[in-house]
Amino acid sequence: MTGSGHNGLRILHVDPERNWGGGEAQVFGLLSYLAQRGHHNDLLAHPHGRLFQKSQALDVRTIPLIVRNDLDVRSVAKLRRVIRREDYDIVHLHTKRAHALSLWLAHKSPRPKYLVTRRMDYPESNNWYTRCLYNRKVDGVVAISQRIYELLIAAGVRDDAIRLIHSGVDPRPFEAAAKKSAPPSGRIVVGMVAVLEERKGHRLLLEAARRLKEQGCRISYRFAGEGSLKKSLEATAYNLGLKEDVHFLGFVSDVPGFLADVDVVVLPSLFEGLGVSVLEAMAAGKAVIASRAGGLPELVIDATTGFLVEPRDGAGLADAIAKLAGDRSLMLSMGQRGRERLEKNFTMEQMARKNEDYYYSLLQSIGN
Repeated sequence: MTGSGHNGLRILHVDPERNWGGGEAQVFGLLSYLAQRGHHNDLLAHPHGRLFQKSQALDVRTIPLIVRNDLDVRSVAKLRRVIRREDYDIVHLHTKRAHALSLWLAHKSPRPKYLVTRRMDYPESNNWYTRCLYNRKVDGVVAISQRIYELLIAAGVRDDAIRLIHSGVDPRPFEAAAKKSAPPSGRIVVGMVAVLEERKGHRLLLEAARRLKEQGCRISYRFAGEGSLKKSLEATAYNLGLKEDVHFLGFVSDVPGFLADVDVVVLPSLFEGLGVSVLEAMAAGKAVIASRAGGLPELVIDATTGFLVEPRDGAGLADAIAKLAGDRSLMLSMGQRGRERLEKNFTMEQMARKNEDYYYSLLQSIGN
């Protein structure tokens, strides 16, 4: 089934994004698993991105690729050469930008099989372009949430071409960090890990914080992440009288350590493919308050592992925070149930193994 007599599969991964996010963390975890399983992995990625740099520590060949936007076809020639030169079984396109390049790739031979992972929950137009990208230019589509699966179907993507594979995280670093954390203090700490962009709903949490402060709730808020809204959000916090309560920490490399020192994790996203930061919070044993957006309701069981609130509902978000702030035992029990749910359903190993199984499934139709 594989090319060139290699014991494992020969796989080309394409992820030209420069910034490190939940998607890149998933690709790195997948690469780590596949390398340990004896598969040959090549990675086409931005040479100045963290995924490119971190993957050099793995048994993975890294190849620089810069794609400036969805219409940048200058990288197509290089991608074609790499695919033509190597005898790949699978070409896995991990981003929308990488997927757009498939329009210019030949797709007539039985191998390699082309696969794309869809992570964003914004709707696709049901037109010839979408149907061409998903039904003709790739052999399979990974949807990381049921919500994304439904949006793809609505856009005209064939049902039999889509496989639902939730993202995952490795719970071990979070467990280790929790053992080192200081005992809880009297003041509740609410944490949020997300890029500082409008779609993540930081302003909603700041509005909820204002409401709670007016009610006499003494709560600290810690924001981990960079983004274009940093100065705007800092100004909003100041104007709402939250200067002493809200702390913007910027990029945090030690997410397990950050989560170990907070009590509750909030993600009030307006749009969300699945929510890796929620999975990380579950791994850390934290109760989660999230919006009913995208794939988040697939992770958080309302009133069991945390609370779900409607998107843009600042009052509802404030009420949910107040419930947990006033009941530490409920907070701890929800966090424990969340950790158990993650270990059962959403580990990095489970995600990677399901992708590996999908590779073999796609190749089963080839008689070599």
